[in-house]
Amino acid sequence: MKFQRITIDPNRMNGQPCIRNLRLTVRRVVEAVAMYPNREELKREYPELEDEDIREALAYAAANLDDKVIELATTT
Repeated sequence: MKFQRITIDPNRMNGQPCIRNLRLTVRRVVEAVAMYPNREELKREYPELEDEDIREALAYAAANLDDKVIELATTT
């Protein structure tokens, strides 16, 4: 998958993936989506974000996660 809105510049935000060369990292967008499940609140907090920015940030994060199985404690 090619990401049109995700940019990486070693001189910006320590080379972390950002949204459209903004000083807004993919990680911060994913955190904000978790903190503001209401998209209207999210957009008020981050007015520079567009719907496609959010979608690509989530897709980029998902594409870069390993599919590891993590053992969880079970209750008896």
